[in-house]
Amino acid sequence: MRTSAFLYPWDVVGDPDAPARIADLGVQQVTLAAAYHSTRALTPRHPARRIVTAEHAAVLYPPDAGRWAGRALRPYPQAWIASDDPFAEAADALAGAGLDVHSWVVLAHNSRLGAEHPDTSVVNAYGDRYPWAPCVARPEVRAYLVDLAAEAAVRDGARGTELESCGWYGFAHLHAHDKVAGVGLGDAAQYLMSLCFCAVCRAGYAGQGLDPEELGAAVRLALEPVWAGPGSADTGWEAVGKLLGRVREVPSGPRRPARTPALGADLAEATLRWRTEVARSLQEAVTGAVRAAAPGFQVLLHADPAPYRCGANAGVDPDHILSVADGVVLPCTGADAVREAVLGPFAGRGSDAVVAANLTVVRGMGGSPDTLERDAAHAASLGANQLRLYHAGLASDPDLATVAGALSRLG
Repeated sequence: MRTSAFLYPWDVVGDPDAPARIADLGVQQVTLAAAYHSTRALTPRHPARRIVTAEHAAVLYPPDAGRWAGRALRPYPQAWIASDDPFAEAADALAGAGLDVHSWVVLAHNSRLGAEHPDTSVVNAYGDRYPWAPCVARPEVRAYLVDLAAEAAVRDGARGTELESCGWYGFAHLHAHDKVAGVGLGDAAQYLMSLCFCAVCRAGYAGQGLDPEELGAAVRLALEPVWAGPGSADTGWEAVGKLLGRVREVPSGPRRPARTPALGADLAEATLRWRTEVARSLQEAVTGAVRAAAPGFQVLLHADPAPYRCGANAGVDPDHILSVADGVVLPCTGADAVREAVLGPFAGRGSDAVVAANLTVVRGMGGSPDTLERDAAHAASLGANQLRLYHAGLASDPDLATVAGALSRLG
């Protein structure tokens, strides 16, 4: 089974042993970051450093000045790797070791963009902005993301691309010094906390026959028992309608105005229709822009078959996304049920589509390299035809040794 390992350019630049070490794992490909969000990362084998602090979302190559001239929204160049073009330098070294290189592009996740241009961010039902989450319904954000994808994906040395966060981002975010675990939020509360109420989204809800003011009030009212109790552990789309449906059970009063009948599951479906339309059109535009820049370029999306999901793995409809992209990379770390839930909806969707199972192999990040052989076989039985390993640059030496052994047995 074709296997790719995720890497950052800083895992390779300045470490002449890195390409051979990655090739010796038994992978055929590297998925190399070209545009990435802020992070603090270990480099446990680098000869010159142990920590890289990427202070903000940035492109890991020199952006085209002509493309971005005069535009308010533009990519930020990196300043933490001593290289004029970290992506190209790393890609060239990896190719020299016989590895294919595909670019890894993070799109709708950029805290610096939201800090400097707050009007671009998702706004929740309480009026709080999420600076890490650009609202993908806003025309200026969409124009920026489409051009970013075309530029960052098609880099020298890349033969394809994987697009992460190509859809809605929401409440969930591994923010520095997070203090949000006091109330457990299940799928329903996560979805409601991720609904955007910027001017563009309010108009979008109106187009679905919803009153944006009433929708916001209904969302806040539906979340009241979450804040008052132990939280909502409900999972699945039905839980969203269930939580909103409780609004009907609350009598009207001075602080709780009467609601229209369009609540509960009907209200949830209407919000999802708007968000699905926005996400689909963005995915179509982004994929089209990449292919226009490089005809025949392979384009994969990091995705989740639950259309209401937000974040790195954007919620998609399997039939639609496989009509747009060449395939998907799906989150498959964890119990068998996790893989069954994400791979099942893609089963039998076409022999030409890439269905890649993404497995975390870093023990300290919740991965399980010891079960890689078994988990990969299970994923293959469910229809996966490729593997992704997260993350070869972050893994310890014992983790990498275990991975190499598993891949040698998988063949």
